[in-house]
Amino acid sequence: MSYQHRAAGEHELDLPLGKVVCIGRNYADHARELNNPVPTEPILFIKPATSVVPMEEAFTVPEGKGAVHFETEMAILIGETLKDADEQQAMHGIAGIGLGLDMTLREVQDSLKQKGQPWEKSKCFDGACPLSAFLSPASVNDLADVQIRLTVNGEVRQDGNSAQMLTPVLKLLSYASQWFTLEPGDVVLTGTPAGVGPVQPGDQLRVELVDLLRVETSVKALG
Repeated sequence: MSYQHRAAGEHELDLPLGKVVCIGRNYADHARELNNPVPTEPILFIKPATSVVPMEEAFTVPEGKGAVHFETEMAILIGETLKDADEQQAMHGIAGIGLGLDMTLREVQDSLKQKGQPWEKSKCFDGACPLSAFLSPASVNDLADVQIRLTVNGEVRQDGNSAQMLTPVLKLLSYASQWFTLEPGDVVLTGTPAGVGPVQPGDQLRVELVDLLRVETSVKALG
């Protein structure tokens, strides 16, 4: 499996693929739809580089491991090392803005949560993180006002705005950098709006930062 960060438009990128830092339950409505408590501070977990695949290509989902859910997220590509960063430093550390799908084995995750165990089995499998190409940060006027939308087989399933985040983007980057260093090539997924649900082989997906970036992709069967 291989992956290289790609630029949308004329934006130039030359960054290695690093870790993917994910933010859990950063939209209150999403926390509630899964009967989870609304967190009082960001929930962090990490997907390995082996989970990343290009969103523009059809991708597979595991079979025989229960329902696989989509979670559509605005993705932030890190271009400068951030350690104990403030929000101003975090802003300058952004190299690109794109889309990510945090694919989740929901039944596996529910079982792990009931046992008080980490989520990695449900979140970190190969192909668990389709990523789009990245826009230049200058393409986005306001990180706190970006519409995030997912359409499955012509039906809008997720339609939220980054203004609804419990912790906004720059605060997220600053917070994460207090716990571990963010390095050039790392990606931060900033949380998903309400409306998550299962996908099946053959489903057609349209993933959008509305009026900024749109990706058409699909789920294919294994083999």
